[in-house]
Amino acid sequence: MTGIIGAIWSSEKYSVWKITFWVLECLVMDIRQLTYFVAVFEHANLSHAASHLAVAQSAISHHIANLEADLGTMLFVRKPRGMEPTAAAHKLFAHARIILTSLRNAEQDMLGESEEIAGEFAVALPYTVMKGIGVPLMQTILTDYPNVRLSIVEGLSGSNHANLVSAEVDLALFYNPHKDHNITMESVLEEEILCVGQRSVISDSDAPITFENLARLPVLLLRHGASSRALIDRPGLLARLEANAPFQLNSISGITSGLLAGLGCTIAPQVFVREQLQAGLLHSRLVVQPKLSRLLYLGYRRDYPSNRLFEAIKSLILKLIEQEVRVHAWQATLCHHSFDHPKSHP
Repeated sequence: MTGIIGAIWSSEKYSVWKITFWVLECLVMDIRQLTYFVAVFEHANLSHAASHLAVAQSAISHHIANLEADLGTMLFVRKPRGMEPTAAAHKLFAHARIILTSLRNAEQDMLGESEEIAGEFAVALPYTVMKGIGVPLMQTILTDYPNVRLSIVEGLSGSNHANLVSAEVDLALFYNPHKDHNITMESVLEEEILCVGQRSVISDSDAPITFENLARLPVLLLRHGASSRALIDRPGLLARLEANAPFQLNSISGITSGLLAGLGCTIAPQVFVREQLQAGLLHSRLVVQPKLSRLLYLGYRRDYPSNRLFEAIKSLILKLIEQEVRVHAWQATLCHHSFDHPKSHP
């Protein structure tokens, strides 16, 4: 097996940087095959992939067949309603996304020797971060970085981490993640976890509530696993809350609706329900004995090739978070200070 495809297939013993250099030496046909493969994988349909790439369906089918011949394995199961990726396709896709992203970043850097910051970038944000800085982030991109095309993926922390590992996004934020030697993580802030609900559920008191008393209340929780870990990184405490939870949901809107309907309370940071708290629709009490808090991290793959676009978006996100904390719109303690981000020059 020769060329870029062979390099990818045996790349587990090589760094992505080496793979990227190999890509730059390869024939255009190899890059085209990877591009077509990614499109078919993402759309799971030859016709949709052809429409997305604005090429003939027969051309895509031809290159996929050649790619499968080069690899000596089937990448898709042809079905009447689409193309189902095989296990081999999933393995190749993880590498292909990184390689094509690296190529795009290299092209942007080489063509962007001017001061202008431009290109495509994808970031994954948890619900609370999207709520805290989503609007100012989009406003700043429109005004300061008009040539940047930003994709924002909102998801629970576990999903954001998975999207980062699989190269679906270039940068992600998440709470209380597991250590991952493939991901560089930078702590951003720490926020207190509150007991939140209607006064009829958690009482009119402004005094802190002990965890012992919290555990006796009907608590609406995210489903177990990485989602719950994002709130409480203590399995023993989490198990006690789950034992008395009438509902476990992987739905932020579902939990919020349940709170407003008086179905129970939940544990959350202030920013999660700040509008409802300000409007008096919900009430909050600090949880003590023990006091609960969580850490927000910014993460990116260790093999991700840094460039001006990456640095600009990363710095912008950190700067916006800092601003929200400084004006007390987001009640938290910063782990970083004085974030600056580069400006684009028209």
